[in-house]
Amino acid sequence: MNTKLVIKVISILLLIIAGFMIFPVFFAVYYGEFHMIRFFLIPITASLLFYITIKIFISDRQRKNLSTKDGFLLVASSWISASFLGCLPFFLSGAVPSLADAFFETMSGFTTTGASILTEIESLPKSLLFWRSLTHWLGGMGIVVLTVAIFPLLGIGGLQLIKAEAPGPTVDKITPKITETAKILWMIYIALTIIETILLLAGGLNLFDSLTHTFGTLATGGFSPKNTSVGFYNSPFVDWVITIFMLMAGINFILYFKLVTGQLKSIMRNSEFKAYLGIFAAATLIVTLNLHGKTYTTFADSLRYAGFQVSSILTTTGFATADYEKWPMLSQIILFVVMFIGGCSGSTGGGIKVIRIITLFKQGINEMKLLIRPRGIFSIRIDGKVVRKQLVYAVSGFVLLYIFLLLLTTTVVASGEYDIVTSLSTALVTLGNIGPGFGLIGPTENYSFYQDYIKWFLSFAMMAGRLEIYTVLVMLLPAFWRR
Repeated sequence: MNTKLVIKVISILLLIIAGFMIFPVFFAVYYGEFHMIRFFLIPITASLLFYITIKIFISDRQRKNLSTKDGFLLVASSWISASFLGCLPFFLSGAVPSLADAFFETMSGFTTTGASILTEIESLPKSLLFWRSLTHWLGGMGIVVLTVAIFPLLGIGGLQLIKAEAPGPTVDKITPKITETAKILWMIYIALTIIETILLLAGGLNLFDSLTHTFGTLATGGFSPKNTSVGFYNSPFVDWVITIFMLMAGINFILYFKLVTGQLKSIMRNSEFKAYLGIFAAATLIVTLNLHGKTYTTFADSLRYAGFQVSSILTTTGFATADYEKWPMLSQIILFVVMFIGGCSGSTGGGIKVIRIITLFKQGINEMKLLIRPRGIFSIRIDGKVVRKQLVYAVSGFVLLYIFLLLLTTTVVASGEYDIVTSLSTALVTLGNIGPGFGLIGPTENYSFYQDYIKWFLSFAMMAGRLEIYTVLVMLLPAFWRR
């Protein structure tokens, strides 16, 4: 493995993240939080010194090709390193005095999970809350994808990194050059960020609240600067804007490029896109009808709250406008079911992903057909194309490992003497990067009560879920480290 190049790229990535810490410094000055400035300058300075040191001791003349192993190692190391750097403002300022808590909060931010250990959010400095939400935005499109976008300056290929971090079973390239693809994805991401921010400003939110909620929405993260999340505003307009943009964030970003370039037929033929919208519509309708007349008197309110919460859970965002644990049991079951699904491949959403659900469902249908016609030859077609058997095996392996890690995480949480609902829910929402769940981690609760060893393991689960399981678990194999 090209370890020197891996370390060099990590130093560059940390420098990029440190550069984004300038923005909360601006907010610290604006809000008169001058005591907070040094807590951002320390990690900025540390990352700069680290970069200079690596620059001095690692030559630019070395081989600049990344192997598949290098890609896995670099991606996993990048997320861990970024979380340690990103947690320093929380830890050094004393706002989060425990390193386990600070790391958990930051890993939750970068992985866009939205699980929080904070019990009183609004009492924290605005600059720190802005950084907390900014970790969402950076992690949403992928901090490694951001690095890949600048790789032409380094002369390094980025395909192995995209493959290692890609949120889905396949990696689509918009353009022949992977770096150009990364740039286009980030341009789309920034454009949607600007549009939603403007709409939230029009809805009466100030710039700080508009930006932080936009970051949480498009990254499908869920961090809010308010204790009661989006429900604080009690605004139908704000609810619908965020509902729509959460739904948009759960769509494969490649489809937005196709939309801009006029490839509408390709979008309408996309099986995953249609299934995703169908799941949202069906779940929202069931929850709306279940809430109407029981929890909310009007159909409009029932639809508003149902649509928001289904969108939030399906896309793994984790925002809340109501305590859904007080809803009828059918509504709670529907939300629990969609927790297993997640967004589309190529989106900022977590979970198993809709495309994998479709693939396994069609494979299940084929297996039943084989029982009737044992000599028949059946293939899986998605968007008119035959799916290779290797991809079906990869999807099956992913789901198996996902369930294994889900059960393992449930067991680790239960070892702290927590009930089965809380334990299973915690495992599901951390591995699926959702955030709030059921039981002791419901939409009005947090993760502060867990023991430190559980928080460290949940941090691992969040990273494993964000990096699609394989990227993290493959490094646990002895074969990975053999030459």
